[in-house]
Amino acid sequence: MATPTPTPVPPATLLQEVRRIGADAAPVDLRIVQGAIEEIAPAGGLAARADDEVVAAGGAWVGPGLWDHHTHMDQWSLARRRIDVSACASAAELARTMAAAAGTGDRDRDPVLIGHGFRDGVWPDRAERALLDAAVPDRPAVAISHDLHTVWANGPALDLLARGLGRPLPGDGVLREADAFDATGQLSRVPEETLDGWVREAVRDAAQRGVVGVVDLEMGFGIESWQRRMAAGADALRVRSGIYPRELERALRDGLRTGESVEGTAGLLTVGPFKLVLDGSLGTRTAWVEDAYDADGTDHGLRALSAEEALALTRRAHDGGLVPALHAIGDRAVALALDIFEETGARGSIEHAQLVSEKDLPRFAELGVEASVQPEHAMDDRDVADRHWSGRTGRAFAFGSLVRAGARLRLGSDAPVAPLDPWISMAAAVTRERDGREAWHPEQRIPREIAWSASTDGRRSIGVGDTADLVLTAEDPLAVPESALRDMEVLGTIRAGAWTHRAL
Repeated sequence: MATPTPTPVPPATLLQEVRRIGADAAPVDLRIVQGAIEEIAPAGGLAARADDEVVAAGGAWVGPGLWDHHTHMDQWSLARRRIDVSACASAAELARTMAAAAGTGDRDRDPVLIGHGFRDGVWPDRAERALLDAAVPDRPAVAISHDLHTVWANGPALDLLARGLGRPLPGDGVLREADAFDATGQLSRVPEETLDGWVREAVRDAAQRGVVGVVDLEMGFGIESWQRRMAAGADALRVRSGIYPRELERALRDGLRTGESVEGTAGLLTVGPFKLVLDGSLGTRTAWVEDAYDADGTDHGLRALSAEEALALTRRAHDGGLVPALHAIGDRAVALALDIFEETGARGSIEHAQLVSEKDLPRFAELGVEASVQPEHAMDDRDVADRHWSGRTGRAFAFGSLVRAGARLRLGSDAPVAPLDPWISMAAAVTRERDGREAWHPEQRIPREIAWSASTDGRRSIGVGDTADLVLTAEDPLAVPESALRDMEVLGTIRAGAWTHRAL
């Protein structure tokens, strides 16, 4: 493991003539010292000191920095370099796209052709190995679904993956859930220094959108990776790094506790939640639901663990000081997650909560369970939901209902499932519309102020004594037209008093 390098204390900064988001619009001066806000006074009221870096902000708006509460940073960094197949409207079109890419790619540099982002829930045809074999016959080729729960492989890729995993894989070349996750892990094996460089670029780009922190739920022991990356200078973000069941006993032996800082990272890296997956996904039609997907009434999706297994793992983590974050997308999975929280007495989050029974809505507030949701998924998956959750979409991605029931929301992207950009998440939550289409279930919109605080780790505005994790914008995000949120102009990002992005 790399030796952590102490993060230097940033110089004092005097921001002149800024306006605070979530407060009155009167311009103020704001002084930052040793990573915290030391003084705020009416514009012109703070004289510059000898050690101040004076920044004339010209009336820019300043508020708490943004957080993405659900990311997969390795997969996001990898997906940004793969063939984008998200616009493919059929399996045949995806095969043609992969064939075209095979003719132009560098085979030595990229021996496996990898596409990312397909959504087959409304395709008129099916993903089949033979179709991809015909399109790319002499080179391993795979396409990964947008939700990471399906991998479509041709014959050469299937053979390669089976050898790497040491076990046979489904002969039709369509891998789902555990097989898909394992295959994606194989496909993600690039040199450490290469992946670290790509993650560093993703961190930089996130900072340019005002992001100061992420909850990273990448599979694997991410704490070691982030220690190494931060030591090498990839320290623009705070990171809460999650723990999965395969690392649970190791984490407990090491005395890791959710919320504790990791040594040598200047408080930027903390232990995240314990992530447990209870079901599949809507896109793959494996979310565990009450009403069946098929006409026979037999396909209710996938329960990843028995109730007893899930309860035991969650109890073990909770008793050891790890806060649970339970992946539950279908209504039956959400109900199970709530039952587990009630049984263990733990307080944590349900990740996704895409379909919730009416009777379970008030249980979030009653049990103190947060709903960690990804609003852009509602825009991406509205057609899939209309087809496969027909008659139930009034309680799908039901952010408004959750808020009205007293639930506390946290917004995220689930990058690479959606872009790592909290402005996109806020826009989707507030408008429920995109691409010129009419709003989808507008009754599930949430107030802008709630979307804002759910994207700033619970902060609405800033004050003296606050940690100087800040975003500066050209306009007030609480007052601009809702349509402008997606493209909000970010003028600067400050993490613990240090500039991580600056356009002033």
